[in-house]
Amino acid sequence: LIFFNVGMALVISLLTTSINKTAGSIFRALWLLPRITPAVIYVIMLQYMLADAPSGILSQVVTALGGPAKNWLYSYPMVAVVIANGLIGTSFGMIIFTSAIESIPPEYMMAARVDGASAWQIIWRITIPLIRWPLLFVTAYQTLSLLTSFEQILLLTGGGPGFYTTEVWALYAYHTALSNYWGNTEFGFGSALAAILVVLGIIASVVYLRVFRFNEMVAEPKIEVL
Repeated sequence: LIFFNVGMALVISLLTTSINKTAGSIFRALWLLPRITPAVIYVIMLQYMLADAPSGILSQVVTALGGPAKNWLYSYPMVAVVIANGLIGTSFGMIIFTSAIESIPPEYMMAARVDGASAWQIIWRITIPLIRWPLLFVTAYQTLSLLTSFEQILLLTGGGPGFYTTEVWALYAYHTALSNYWGNTEFGFGSALAAILVVLGIIASVVYLRVFRFNEMVAEPKIEVL
């Protein structure tokens, strides 16, 4: 899911900054709707869209195209969870990446085009290296956020359907400590599960610092003396 959130946010930012500015702004504003919509309303809308025919919008479209009608939420619960969280998570990275890309001096792009660089070469050689800080921040933030996020999953599937089908670690800790399936609560065990998430978050953060070469980004610039 982290690759979906960060990757999709980067793709949307690159595409919307390369088209008409007004059209790009409108598209990004529409993509923000899932984030600013209250979670309960957002989940109810998703459940309605993924429900079985005749009420489910997706089933109506698939049936009209000759496909089978089914309850898509219960047929593909993990896919629904990824989409539900991804639409919200992508919007955050989209805002950060768009701001970073638009802050790059346009002279860099113009010079690259004059030298015959392709669009992919400009993205890979100029845009990506110049937004390493935002990439590090968004990747680390989204990882920590996803480790502890269970709101949409709780409202959408409750950890099901079935036995722990979409039960992520944070939701398991919540159910164990506060809302156990068997009616009892285990505060100590739930707290231990949550503490493991903290350790995993620290490990992931250290890995990202190494992958993105954090020491090089904060190093003092070298001054050549002639």
